[in-house]
Amino acid sequence: MRVDLSRRQHLVRGASLVLLLGAGQLARGAQILAVRLWPARDYTRVTLESDTALQASHSLLADPPRLAIDIEGLQLQPTLSELVAKVRPDDPNIAGIRVGQNGPARLRMVIDLKQAVLAQVFSLRPVAAYQHRLVLDLYPARPTDPLDSLIADLQQRASKSSGSPADPLGELIAERDRRGPTAASPAAQPTTQTDGPARAPRPSATERMVIVALDPGHGGEDPGAIGPGGTREKDVVLQVALLLRERINARPQMRAFLTREGDYFVPLHVRVQKARRVQADLLISIHADAFFTPRPQGASVFVLSERGASSSAARWLADKENSADGVGGLNVKALEPNVRQAMLDMSTTAQINDSLQVGGAMLGELARVGRLHKPRVEQAGFAVLKAPDIPSVLVETAFISNPEEEARLREPDYQVQLADALMRGIERYFAKNPPLARNRPL
Repeated sequence: MRVDLSRRQHLVRGASLVLLLGAGQLARGAQILAVRLWPARDYTRVTLESDTALQASHSLLADPPRLAIDIEGLQLQPTLSELVAKVRPDDPNIAGIRVGQNGPARLRMVIDLKQAVLAQVFSLRPVAAYQHRLVLDLYPARPTDPLDSLIADLQQRASKSSGSPADPLGELIAERDRRGPTAASPAAQPTTQTDGPARAPRPSATERMVIVALDPGHGGEDPGAIGPGGTREKDVVLQVALLLRERINARPQMRAFLTREGDYFVPLHVRVQKARRVQADLLISIHADAFFTPRPQGASVFVLSERGASSSAARWLADKENSADGVGGLNVKALEPNVRQAMLDMSTTAQINDSLQVGGAMLGELARVGRLHKPRVEQAGFAVLKAPDIPSVLVETAFISNPEEEARLREPDYQVQLADALMRGIERYFAKNPPLARNRPL
């Protein structure tokens, strides 16, 4: 009898211990592992990474504009104070962040806004190096149109012209023609002299402004590949894109547009939409390759394929690059029905043929500054290349997983060499394939 009683007492004590441990776990609540803030002109993202999923509700308030978020099962902790300190003065959307306890197991976060916004609040399951993430995306109520930004820039360059041009692209072309022929514009014709004032010749379809969309891969929550020395792909490719933009903008008849100008995440289909919105004549997506081992090296150029990948390595790389949306944090519920699938299905034979010509020109120039991984342009189903009306190439500048190539990618001189090689490839392509007249409405 004593034995049975002793056993019963041990069982009761054990059950009590389990209950106490469980209660302690509940009282502890979720732990915030990291907080991140990504300000950008397109939108500002706030991320809370935690060891368990967070349940949140939110409401937008006016006068003054602010966003209130209530998070269940979360208590104040030191990591959250880091988020308050991360707000930058130049953030276009966030003026400040306040955090406080709004109940025993409820945290309230208030984001003071600089302008009216549309908010998306969603959760992401663990993926890659991340655990659970609660994401707050703040989009300006009046979103920035990529075309408006490009036209405003073009108007600024054409500000010396009299009047307000109805067609900034055309006006800038006329300004280029008034300067006379340039080395970068061999087809320009001299001004014809008449009895009246000299007039600039009307530019032909082959002389119009050329728009090149540059797409630095990854960004924000998605670092891309990381080299053995800690170099992040998203940082290197942005630097190369900025250098290439300088070279393109230095040509009177050309203008560059970047799908991202800073360190923030842009979904793959949005990159394509931006390039189409500015009526780009060419899209160049810039990356830095990685593999399981440090041995592979050399640059590669890829274009779209209608019939599958040209090699198993190309297929593997396309799958890896296409998974960027999952790592970067795409709010799938916010997408319009079938938008994503429609973007992935768009391709044309003409676009692929033109892309192969661009890719060949770039591959030849890249061979002058470093090794090539493959001596030919490869093909695979990269989502970012699937605009049906824009020749598009994806350039893997080097293998960031190779220690020697990682070191070169970090060198400013080598980044300049890469930008120069890509610029020469662009000029070679347009020298043989002058752009046609624009037939897409602005």
